Formats: sequence, C-alpha cells, structure tokens
Amino acid sequence: MRQSSDQGADIYQDSFQATGRTAEDSSAAGFDFRILGPLEVTAGRERVAIGGRRQRTVLATLLLTPDRVASVDRLVEAVWGGNHPTTSRTQIAICVSSLRKAFKAAGYPGEVIETAPPGYMLIAEDHRIDAVRFSRRAESAQRLAQQGRTAEAADLLAEALGLWRGPALSGISSNTVETEATLLEEQRCGAYEQYAALQLELGRHREIVPELSALVQERPLREHARAALMLAQYRSGRRSEALELFRNAREVFVGELGLEPGRVLQDLHSAILREDPELAPDMALSTSPITIVPRAGSSMATLPPDLSTFVGREEELETLNGLLERPSRDRSPAVGLVVGRPGVGKTTLAAYWARLVEGAFPDGQLFARLRENGSDDADPVPAVVTRFLRTLGFIEEEIPDDLAERVALFHRSVENRRMLIVLDDVQDGWVRALIPPKGACSVLMTSREVLSIPTLVRLRLKPLRPTEAVALLDRLVGDGRVSENPGVAVRVAALCDHLPLALAAAAARLTAKPHWSLSHLESRLRDPLNRLEELSRGKPEIRAVFDLSYRELSPAAAAMYRRIGLLNGSETDGPDLDVRLGATLLDTDPTDAENLMEQLVDAALLEVAGEEPNGRFRYRLPRLLALHARECASLSKTG
Repeated sequence: MRQSSDQGADIYQDSFQATGRTAEDSSAAGFDFRILGPLEVTAGRERVAIGGRRQRTVLATLLLTPDRVASVDRLVEAVWGGNHPTTSRTQIAICVSSLRKAFKAAGYPGEVIETAPPGYMLIAEDHRIDAVRFSRRAESAQRLAQQGRTAEAADLLAEALGLWRGPALSGISSNTVETEATLLEEQRCGAYEQYAALQLELGRHREIVPELSALVQERPLREHARAALMLAQYRSGRRSEALELFRNAREVFVGELGLEPGRVLQDLHSAILREDPELAPDMALSTSPITIVPRAGSSMATLPPDLSTFVGREEELETLNGLLERPSRDRSPAVGLVVGRPGVGKTTLAAYWARLVEGAFPDGQLFARLRENGSDDADPVPAVVTRFLRTLGFIEEEIPDDLAERVALFHRSVENRRMLIVLDDVQDGWVRALIPPKGACSVLMTSREVLSIPTLVRLRLKPLRPTEAVALLDRLVGDGRVSENPGVAVRVAALCDHLPLALAAAAARLTAKPHWSLSHLESRLRDPLNRLEELSRGKPEIRAVFDLSYRELSPAAAAMYRRIGLLNGSETDGPDLDVRLGATLLDTDPTDAENLMEQLVDAALLEVAGEEPNGRFRYRLPRLLALHARECASLSKTG
C-alpha cells in the first residue's frame, strides 16, 4: 500500500526488509544475526559456523546489547555463572578471537566485535539483528495504531512476529542469557496481544483463535491474551467455550496467586453472560478473507522448531527449489517427494527448505507428521484434515463429520492460496486425500518408501558427505571434543554411516557422558555386536527407526532382508549382491528374488550398487542396516 507520508513510506520500506526480499538486503555484505529462536548467523544464504557452547554464549550475550559494551565480567558470568575458572578472562578473549576468525572466514572485511574497555562491543552497523528489527516494527505498529491505521498496524505486527522462529536463544544454557531471553519472550507476548486486539478490531476473530489458544495455554496468567481469546470465541459463536475459559481462569488465578481474575476479565465475563450487543463485531469487516500468517512457536507454525544444527545439502536444497519454478499457467499443485533410508534426514531437509522459502508462500505453511511416534495402525488423514481446517480458522460446527466432505472443504479452502503443505512420513494409500487436485499451493512430502504419485520434483536423499557428517557431529556435541580430534571424528562418522540420525545418537551419548573422549566412543562403536545398542540408548533410538521400516515389509521381503544381513561384514558395507545370489538365499528363481530385492529398494532398506551387462542390477546393504538385519535374523526362527 502506497503511503501518503514519508514516515509511512519509511515504515513500510523497513517492514519489507524484514522478509529478506529487498534488493538492498540481498546485496548487503553484512551478516544476519538471529536470536529470536536458536542462535543463527548467516551471510547471504550461507550459514556461518559458530563454535562450541562458550563461543555461542559469548556471541548471544553481545547480540543482546548491540552497540553497547559488555564487560568481560558480564561475559564470564554468562558463560560460567558463579563458578568460573581462574583462566576465565583469557578464555573469553580466546572465544572472541575465534568469533572474529569465523566472521573473517565468512568474507566480511570489517570488525564485527570491537575491544572496548572494560570488555567488548558488537557493532551492529552493516548487519541485521532480528531482535532489533522486531522491536522497531512493534514500535512502528504502535504508532500506526495510535493514528487509526489499524490494518496497517496489524500487518506490521504480523511481520514483526514472523521474525520469531521459536523460543529466544533456545539451546544456550546460561542464566544471564536466559534472563534476557525471558524479557524478549515478554515482548513477544505483548506484541501478540496487541496484534490480537487489532485483529479483533478488524473483525478477524476466527483467524486468531488457534494462536490465542496456544498462547493462553503457554501463559495462563496473561489476562489480556485470555480476554482476547474469550472475545474471539464469543464472536465466533462459541459462547460456552468463552465462559469456560473464564471459569478456568478463576481456578488458575486463585490456585496460583490467591487472587480473583482482574477487572478486564470480570467485566468481559459479565458482558458475555448478558450477551451485551457492544461485544458484536463490525459486520462490514467480519466478512474479510482468512489470512494465514504462521509464526514459529505458534500453533500454526508446526514445522520442527530447532533446525540450528542443519549442515550441507546445498545440491538437494537447489533441487527442491524446482517447486518454485512451476509455470504460471499450471493450475495443479507443485508436488515434491523426498525419499531415503531411515535416519537419513528427510524431515529435517524438508523443514529447513520450508523455512528458507517461507517468503515464497505468503499465505502460510502447514505441516503434518502422518506417522506420529511410529504408529502405523490407524489412517491419520481424518485427524490431519481436521487439524488443518482448525488452523485455517474453521470452528467445530463448520467441520463436516463425513470424511469426503471434510477433505473437499480442505481442498476448497487452500485452492486459491499460495501455501506450502509439508507432509512428513507418508504412505501411498494415505497421502492422496491431502493433495489438493488444483490450486496455487505446493506440497512437499517425505516418505520411507517410493510413492507412485506424480511429482514435479523427486529426490532420493543420500547420507551426508564425510565432511558434512563431521561438521554435524561437531555442532551437535558443541564442546570441542570433535574439532580437537578430526581423525577420530572421521572414523566415528563413518561408523554412523554418515546418517544424521545415527550421528545425533552418537552426539547424545557424548553429551550424556562429558567424561568420555571421542576415542572412547569410537572404541565402543567399533564392536559390531554393540554398535546398534550404543546408538539406541536414549533419544534418538536408531534401532526403533529401522524397526518401523522392517515391520512394513512383506514376509518374503523381510526374509530376504534377514538373509542378506547374515552375508554382510561389520566393518564395511556388505558385498555387492546379484539376483542369482538373492535367489540362492531363499531358494527361489531369479525373477522372484529380484522382485523381493526391489521391494527392499523401494523401502530404502537396500541400495542399487550398479547394473550388470545382462540388464540385472547389483545391490548393497549399508553397514548399520546390515547389523540390524542380522539382529532380526537372530530373533527370527526362520532367519
């Protein structure tokens, strides 16, 4: 919208930059510092690797007070609390030096962190800090609201809240940082309360019910948020729920504070009881279309929140960008599929790409994991469609009981929206109902198995490259044990088959055992009889993930999997297998053996190693899967 004053133009130029889409932003030489969620630093599209826990804590502390000096004592307190070593001041200097080297290596020629007695100062010039941009937009929105420019104020607050990717500085373990992060969270809640009030003023009560419900559940003592939700529910025809929300407030306030709810809630409760006409929305505005602006940490932004450890995958991300290149005349959704063996990182890749391209989908993103907690017993489509419709603003009375009607309503609701729908861990029989037959949206699916659905983009995800696997392990452990032992790290990553899930399990073992060296973990993983057990203690549990895919095999394919596992060695991937050997293993003919081995390929439990002159294929069972197959054989009477 063109503004009539220079002030308005400045505000909207500033707010547009928040989306990262302006020419000025895209060409800027500085860094993007993100603290409204996990700490993240990027230069353009490239992530800047920040070292271990101490460096991240120091950087987080400096980012909380940009252009202001943070004393060495404050940094020491942030890193160690009251129990700091005698070398703490020297170690802080080392951390700052390492950060400076990281910024130089990322291509920035200037000084990001200056020495400024009695400490250090982060220079914000040339850089973008999301917390600063959030505060400026929230302040500008407040001025617009005071001028009566309600819709513009709401849009600007939506952009400000859209900068949040999760709890501020999540993953930084420091009392100092956590205290500051709590203050940022209070600002977020206050901004959302103002946003909800503006949306109510605009008659958009249905749209805000899901997010307000999540905020009240998260912060039950915030009276203004609860009052806004009560009013939104009442205006949406959910009077009984609004009254129940007040009764619940009374229980919470009396139980936790020993006080009755405040005057705002009590007056609103009385007005709802007598159905005060002043509570009705402006009917001229209540017909405005639903607008979905998902925000990380809200009920609408259900993408996995912590993607701060993502590494590599540049080629794969570029392949997924093909979903953005659909011809404008094409009225069918752009559909993409990522398949790969268990633990290879399909969900993380899909979620990370969705975050990168969120600006290309102005009407929002929907995410659903179709096989929660490994359950394959029930068809998840009814529950997923219902949840999507609630997210889109429909109340229970508007959602049909009949599944076909419910699916049709969902299709109509997204038909004209530029949305991204991410469907994680799907099966062929389930997913078709969740793909709209036409419209402007895009759909990205992940699956453990090859699907027969037509796709614009199809990607078979492979394990990480060795250097990426080591980088991921280092980032997950974060205390120097990996970077200080590069040779051992390469071997540990190989023992994990370079699988992100296995690397996460190995990192979890090291985190739980701070007295273990990386070499000690390597010695434990080298034992093939202990490797899966070592990677299945705590979370994530690699064996359980493999079990999910194994249980879905037909009996004959499962038998083939077990028999191949008995052939494989423990220190390398197993030998290449041809269909003749497969036929011998099950005493069947080559065609039947090839069909069973192809079933294992489709289930991502066997890899194609090459093609023979006769047109038949050679196959290979990767090392961790071979150990799992051997375990399954030992537990099977027919193994």
